[in-house]
Amino acid sequence: MTKLLRSLTLVAMFAAAAALALPRPAAGASAAELNRDARAALNALYAKNPGAKAVGKDAVAVLVFPGIIKAGLGIGGQYGEGVLYRGGKAVAYYNTAGASYGLQAGAQKYGYAMFFLSEETLKYLDKSEGFEVGVGPSVVVADEGLAKSMTTTTAKDKIYAFIFDQKGAMAALGIQGNKITKIKK
Repeated sequence: MTKLLRSLTLVAMFAAAAALALPRPAAGASAAELNRDARAALNALYAKNPGAKAVGKDAVAVLVFPGIIKAGLGIGGQYGEGVLYRGGKAVAYYNTAGASYGLQAGAQKYGYAMFFLSEETLKYLDKSEGFEVGVGPSVVVADEGLAKSMTTTTAKDKIYAFIFDQKGAMAALGIQGNKITKIKK
């Protein structure tokens, strides 16, 4: 009976974590809190990752999601809110959300920053009414190896994404299929 109780407890924990990952438009952080968290996350990313800092110098804008919650047990979801910086100033707010299904179990919190290297891709973000990663402009997810060797001369793609501050246990982390939508704060 103890094994069954443990299994039920684990399933309940995953279900609760998955519920936290669902969009909660009214419960989000204030603009000031979100801006503070995003700025701190971006500064920490720059301090730990010279490739991100190099790309950031040439970016026309940077979209930072400081805390995304991802959870699932067969069916999963993820949600987070972020800030778009242009010229070092917060100019807009966005959320990122996604759903998935398949072999998955766990819960995780992470952040990511998207570096827009052209006005064209930044315009696509604004015009698309819901930019879906993997559809439209190419997004290169910079892993640690690529990030360490990246310079402004090797960064030739239009959008780079850096995932950071992964905490928790969740198989398969990625941003493909996430939908990014402008929100009001």
